[in-house]
Amino acid sequence: MAARKDYYDILGVPKNASTDDIKKAFRKQARKHHPDAGGSEERFKEINEAYDVLSDPEKRKQYDEYGQYFGGNVPPGGAGPFGGGYQYTTVDMGDLGDLFGDVFAGFGGRRSRQASARRGNDLQYDLTLSFDEALTGVSTKVEVKRTESCSACGGTGAAPGTSPVTCTTCGGSGHVSQGQGMFAFSRPCPRCGGSGTTIETPCPTCKGKGTVTRVKPVTVNVPPGVTDGGKLRFKGKGEPGTGGGPAGDLYVVTHIRPHAYYTRDGADVVLDLPVTLPEAALGTQVTIPAPDGTKVKLKIKAGTQDGTVLRIRGKGAPKLKGKGSGDLKVRVAVQVPTALTAEQKELLKRFESLRDEDVRAHIT
Repeated sequence: MAARKDYYDILGVPKNASTDDIKKAFRKQARKHHPDAGGSEERFKEINEAYDVLSDPEKRKQYDEYGQYFGGNVPPGGAGPFGGGYQYTTVDMGDLGDLFGDVFAGFGGRRSRQASARRGNDLQYDLTLSFDEALTGVSTKVEVKRTESCSACGGTGAAPGTSPVTCTTCGGSGHVSQGQGMFAFSRPCPRCGGSGTTIETPCPTCKGKGTVTRVKPVTVNVPPGVTDGGKLRFKGKGEPGTGGGPAGDLYVVTHIRPHAYYTRDGADVVLDLPVTLPEAALGTQVTIPAPDGTKVKLKIKAGTQDGTVLRIRGKGAPKLKGKGSGDLKVRVAVQVPTALTAEQKELLKRFESLRDEDVRAHIT
């Protein structure tokens, strides 16, 4: 006589567990012990048997009262384990399919139908721009390699004039069932791979795949103010979706060629401005070019030190996110003469002798 099974112990729940607790425990145990996930088939059967009884109020009431379930017929005087015959029922594996993903993809055919619609892949393109193009923006065509539906066969994979035929193994369902005791495990059809159809005469253009790889020009509008290494997203410009799914996106990574004298600091543009030693000491006014092509007069105050940064508001790069532009930052670079005449050297010595300032007083 077989020993009675403790369904509460099998699911790992107390006897006063709620219906929701029982369902959660069942999902956890089923995920762990499903044969397709490497679990024991016998253990998996016990889990489903326990859930079938404890999830039904009438079955659970009979089990709690007699210690087992008799299929709705309680024998007089009680019966041994499985007396009256246990009524096995079909487990709704579609619910498990939603829980475990591809492990149960074929159950009920529900996931197979959902999987037919797929979003297209995202693509990435590296675009090199000049310094000025990055500031002003540009509309340009880029050559993008992407996978598309084969125009020769319309994406069916079958040669023109022919069509895919219903798979004889699965009858077009995309999955096959294999009986194991009281369970019927459903798996993707090995002949058609779950599509439900097979191709007898493959398309010569795509070799039966239904897709081809092509290089196609795509027009992209690069906004003003892009930075080196920045990434722009163009929605729907990636690979086409399949089965009615949406297209993927195209991501354009911008690379900016160096300028002769400008550099970028975000939306700010930096210019290193050489000035002579007398100009820095006495002060001067210079005219410099701005990134927008205009000329700007800049005053260098007397006593300006090397490395001093002077800021001209709004003369930098356009702000990619937000209104307005950055600033033009002018970094003073005092040029110390390296080739002096004898007269120049004498004048500098005289100048130094007339100074009474010790520039190193703070470190002596």
